[in-house]
Amino acid sequence: LTLQHGLWEAKDTSDDLQFEIKKKSAAGYPLTNILFQSPDRAVLYQDNLIKLDCDLTKPEALIEILDLFFEHRQPHEQDWEEAVTKFAEKIPELAGGVTKILEAEDKKNPAFRENFQSFAELCRQSINPDLTDDAIRKMLVQHLLTERIFRKVFNNQEFLSRNVIAAEIEKVIRSITARHFSRDEFLKPLDRFYTAIEKAAESQTGYTEKQHFLNAVYEKFFQRFDTKQADTHGIVYTPQPIVDFMVRSVEEILHAEFGKSLSDSGVHILDPFTGTGNFITRIMREIKRGSLKQKYAEELHCNEIMLLPYYIASMNIEHAYMEKVHEYRPFEGICLVDTFELAEATQATLFTTENTERVKRQKASKITVVIANPPYNAKQDDERDANKNRIYKNLDSRVKETYTANSVARLRSKLGDPYVKAFRWASDRVGKQGIVAYISNNSFLEQVAFDGMRFHLARDFSKIFIIDLGGNVRKNTKLSGTTHNVFGIQVGVCISLLIRDPEQHEQGKIFYARMTEDWRRGQKEQQLLKWGTASSVPWEEIKPDGRSRWLGEDNAVDW
Repeated sequence: LTLQHGLWEAKDTSDDLQFEIKKKSAAGYPLTNILFQSPDRAVLYQDNLIKLDCDLTKPEALIEILDLFFEHRQPHEQDWEEAVTKFAEKIPELAGGVTKILEAEDKKNPAFRENFQSFAELCRQSINPDLTDDAIRKMLVQHLLTERIFRKVFNNQEFLSRNVIAAEIEKVIRSITARHFSRDEFLKPLDRFYTAIEKAAESQTGYTEKQHFLNAVYEKFFQRFDTKQADTHGIVYTPQPIVDFMVRSVEEILHAEFGKSLSDSGVHILDPFTGTGNFITRIMREIKRGSLKQKYAEELHCNEIMLLPYYIASMNIEHAYMEKVHEYRPFEGICLVDTFELAEATQATLFTTENTERVKRQKASKITVVIANPPYNAKQDDERDANKNRIYKNLDSRVKETYTANSVARLRSKLGDPYVKAFRWASDRVGKQGIVAYISNNSFLEQVAFDGMRFHLARDFSKIFIIDLGGNVRKNTKLSGTTHNVFGIQVGVCISLLIRDPEQHEQGKIFYARMTEDWRRGQKEQQLLKWGTASSVPWEEIKPDGRSRWLGEDNAVDW
């Protein structure tokens, strides 16, 4: 994560630089590290004093002032960098310590054992019947290590008592602390790191900065804490420019195609893989304030399968609502549930009575918009890891009877990828008039294995808009996942906007745009910001051939 390092105020030849500096200072611009620049002069303020005032016509002066600007470190930046590094280093040690305590309590503390087994059964009913006790202990450890950070980031003191899942976890934790375990004492060695992270959070005042901060803290924690689970679920969070573009585009399409809006009553919106809740919080910013109370209470829905991001999403969404409406209200549209499990014929009681009721309400809702970053990983990094993706009887059957049945490819195992299941699930879930907006793996665009998937997408939707963001490092070894891929991963990525409207005279019209292959991730994000919405994209209409090829025979190969 990069915190706000400084400000750069550029002026042209018609501006009086000294006057502009006085005006910005009077307006409250921080003078901690700010560079005021005109074509031939630059003034650098640091720590409320002029650090350098120089003539930019001299190359050496330009180099000096830029070095000073970029080398400057504010105390909270230094503390943050040290804190996240040390915190990440200590996670395995602390997690091991908590795990030993939990294992010991299971043997000698009847109250803990009873609460733990009750909690474990609820988790298996809600998330995965194959969850081991070890996996459930990891959930408790995650809660213990991170609850303070995210509670203080959002200043939400009511969360633990009023969130239906948090209350269940606290029952288990209290059965330990009632005896001899003090979480405050156990975590005391981390106090200075917690404090540094919390101070850094206070400096993130804007919405975009706060979301970036939130995801960065979570990713740093989770990738160190449980690499197997991160691998299985494809833990990658969506950059804010992509979220902004997708949400604005959905709003625009609703207007253009259906004469509706995200703010309208009756337009139910679902993020089935919510992560830290960024899509829902961004949608809330798009919704008119006068409509938000009703939408928040009845028509915004999201699911999360993992406990820690469920927590963060709940607090994130509740905080966004409180900021806009100025009152606290628990968000009842979030469910701790495996979205793919919802395609099965029946579900067990899902975690708690309250969570079950939320799931039932969501399943009964007519969904107009599905928007998400679905899991992208086809299989774990190491086949020996016993870390397989879960099998879903009904959903897997739907993939086989549609995408697989209409494929002529010899190798079709890639149709088992979770992101493929996500497309199938959303195609079945969205209403007769609706939109699916995904940021996903882009392999379905051209690989032979996905010909049946392309066939059905063109049949299931009246219009399809695809922005190919590229970044497939395995296909083009000249690229770097870190610098050229918007997620920093190895597989290519695309944005899909799928529109269903049976009243359209023509069905299955496909429009495609591709960003320049060697663009870096920042260039791609800037281009999305520049376009703003889908209507500004220079689309090219694709005419599939008889074998459902979208991008031509040269590209139709298995990689």
